[in-house]
Amino acid sequence: MARHRCTVCNYIYDEEVEGKKFSDLPHSWTCPICGAPKTAFVLMGSSKIDEKIKTTVADKIIEQLVAFGVKHVYGIPGDSNLPLINSIRKNDNIDFILTRHEETAAFMASAHGKITDKLGVCISIAGPGATNLITGLMDSATDRSPVLALVGQIPEVYLGSEAFQEIDQIELFRPFSEYAETIARSNQALKLTMMAAKYALKKPGLSVLSCPTDVLAEKLDDKIILPEKRLFKNEVVSTDEEIKKADELIDGCKKPVVFGGWGARHSGDLLLELAEKLKAPIATTSRAKGVIHETYDLALGVLGSIGNKHAAQAIKDSDLIIIIGSGFRQANLVPVGVKILQIDNDPTRIGKTFDVNVGLVGDANLILKKLVPLVKQKEENKAFLKKTKTMRESHLKELEAESKDLSIPINPGYVIQALRRKLDKDAIICVDVGDHTYWFYKKFICEGHKTYLNANIASMGFALPASLVAKLEFPNQQVICLTGDGGFGMLMADFTTAVREKLNIVVVVFNDGALKNIKKELVRDGYPVFGVEFPNPNFADFASSCGGFGIRVENPKELDAALTKALNSGKPSIVEVLIDSNKMAASTKRVD
Repeated sequence: MARHRCTVCNYIYDEEVEGKKFSDLPHSWTCPICGAPKTAFVLMGSSKIDEKIKTTVADKIIEQLVAFGVKHVYGIPGDSNLPLINSIRKNDNIDFILTRHEETAAFMASAHGKITDKLGVCISIAGPGATNLITGLMDSATDRSPVLALVGQIPEVYLGSEAFQEIDQIELFRPFSEYAETIARSNQALKLTMMAAKYALKKPGLSVLSCPTDVLAEKLDDKIILPEKRLFKNEVVSTDEEIKKADELIDGCKKPVVFGGWGARHSGDLLLELAEKLKAPIATTSRAKGVIHETYDLALGVLGSIGNKHAAQAIKDSDLIIIIGSGFRQANLVPVGVKILQIDNDPTRIGKTFDVNVGLVGDANLILKKLVPLVKQKEENKAFLKKTKTMRESHLKELEAESKDLSIPINPGYVIQALRRKLDKDAIICVDVGDHTYWFYKKFICEGHKTYLNANIASMGFALPASLVAKLEFPNQQVICLTGDGGFGMLMADFTTAVREKLNIVVVVFNDGALKNIKKELVRDGYPVFGVEFPNPNFADFASSCGGFGIRVENPKELDAALTKALNSGKPSIVEVLIDSNKMAASTKRVD
């Protein structure tokens, strides 16, 4: 007598027990446990063979992720992903980090990829769980962070029947994913997991696996795939001939500027060596802030709308911009006639918005290792550097003045300088989107600090999830979440995640009771100020009610002590700073 298993709930129809062949049951018969149709049942092999298989598809997927080095999965459990959640529970080599919202989970996975260069993994249920992932996953796609989203799906047998919480997940995610597939059969599971990891790490970018819950529950005893046999680094370097052309271009110019992007984030020493040999000023993108020490004499800080005027001035006066690891969106800052050398591992980003004289395709670190030794020493071009240095000195004096500004309401610039006084040099700073972003990137001087932000899609809400991941990965370093009241309010419930996981991050909230960056845009475009102000809770009291530490600062004289208390509290902390709502940071444009 045969046995048939329901692929939805795993109920076994045993012909010997039931006294009737499964094939003799009417077509309208349904599973007595979950109501699945007769077609959802599969014939089981010999009971002895089947009993020997102790692992499920979900177990094997998690085992495969562990083999790839994954240590955390971020997300929310539910009916359509419970097999995966249970498999994580049973596996001692991986942890499930429960979040309050799927957007937090997706941002955490993306931040994980940015911070570690390794695969970040998030998980959701079908339907609303899947749709809630989108904003965080767009961060992965646009900032090129390696992420795998495991998206629970209704049972495969019900797909296409307009079942409860059914959406076409592949159609939803494919437009911005490098890889998006459904695990429709148990024997696909490990191969598709491997392929998803390959594609996520290749660009890097986003991979999505839609996981029907009935397939996840099926038994599977396939051996996991060894990563060293399937996953390989995508490190490319230009030819010696192309690198020689770049050297000749550099040698023929008298006013070069070095500009480092995210692709050069592991090349700080080489960037400085290049700048020193050329006596060239050096700027970075916002994402690469902190890659070099900004106290260096030729350092310009960040170039771009949230950057410094003296960086824009250096670009205006230059005759060569050496762009390393950046697509360089700031085409409006490029003067007519300036020569361009661009290095990027993605050929589509080279010459994307303007003509390039020499383009080198490959890993920035590998190319710089070959290029920098070829570059000849240059004498300092004092005439070229004079105006930029004067502007930089003026900027530093402005920072010094703000560090002493004890006006009430508190000057946002004073908050930035207080942070610089109090933070360790190896602190990790996760920055949200808002007016405070401009203050930080213009006025904080990095001296070994690491910074992370949601750069290309520029979504509020990123900094808190990113700080949770940073503390998980670097528990012995200070981790700061720098956010506005608007951005923090979006995902502030996940402060409780920090409390539960004992992640003693420090959240600094710039509280001005408004979406001040939007207020600034309304004023800029001649609109009345409307629809951007709201009442706020007492964020410090919120921190205490969650089991963390909270302190509210209204007087700048109390800020340094408040930061010290938060940093030393040993708890997740919120330092709520009531700042001047009328002090708004200006956007940097072309220098005329």
